[in-house]
Amino acid sequence: MKKYLLLIFLLFLLLPAPASAQDKVLILVYHSIAEYKGSGSSKELYVTPQNFEKQMTYLRDHGFTLLTFERWGDWKKVNKPVFITLDDGYKNNENVYQIFQKLTTNQFKPTATLFVISDFIGRTNRLSAADLKRLAESGYFSVQSHTATHPDLTKITDFKHELKDSKDKIEKITGRPVIALSYPYGNFNKKVVEETKKYYQFGITTTPEPFSEQGIKDELYYIPRIYVKYSTTLKDFAKIVE
Repeated sequence: MKKYLLLIFLLFLLLPAPASAQDKVLILVYHSIAEYKGSGSSKELYVTPQNFEKQMTYLRDHGFTLLTFERWGDWKKVNKPVFITLDDGYKNNENVYQIFQKLTTNQFKPTATLFVISDFIGRTNRLSAADLKRLAESGYFSVQSHTATHPDLTKITDFKHELKDSKDKIEKITGRPVIALSYPYGNFNKKVVEETKKYYQFGITTTPEPFSEQGIKDELYYIPRIYVKYSTTLKDFAKIVE
C-alpha cells in the first residue's frame, strides 16, 4: 500500500504544472482627466489628475501590466493585465501623458488607448493632429477610432465615413494602424458589428464586466469595459481591478 501511495505521489510530481494563464481581463474606460468645473450629470465622466495618478500608482505598485490592443494576445501571458482606454480625444488627456512619464520605471511601462473622434480633432477642447502624432510616437499611447462624428451607429445607414474615413484619417496622422473601434454610447447591433468587421479587428462596448474568452462568434467585437468615474474612490478602484 505504501509503495502504491509513493508511486502516485511521484507521478503527481512529474505531471506538468497547471497553466497560469489569465481567464479574464479588465478594460477600463475614462473620458476627461481634469478637474470638473461645471454642473450636472457629466461630472461622472471626469476623473481628477490626482485620482488618476493614484489609480495608476496602485496598478504599478501591485504588479499590473498595462496593454493596448496591438498587444491583445499578451493578456493571457503577462502578470495582471489591464487595458486603460480614454474616449473622445479630449485635450485634457495630455494629463495622462505627464502622469505616465512620472510613474514610468524599468519594470512599469504604462500605456493607454485614445479613442478619438476623427472629425473633432483640433477643436478647442480636443487633441490636435500634432498632439496625436506626438502622443503616438511617445510610446505611451495607441490612437484608435471612436468614429468620425460620434453618432449612434445603430441609427445610421452610411457607415463608410464613420468607420473607414475615420480609420484612414487617424492612420494618416499617426502613421500607425488603427485596429480598434469604440462604439459611441456603447451602442451596437448585428449590423454595426458586420460593418465594423470590414475595417477593424476589435469592437469596444461599455458593457460593464471583464472580458473572458467564450469562443462565441465575433466576440472580439463585443469587448466590454468598466467605467472609472469621478466618484470612484481608490478603495473602489482596488475592488474593480482586483
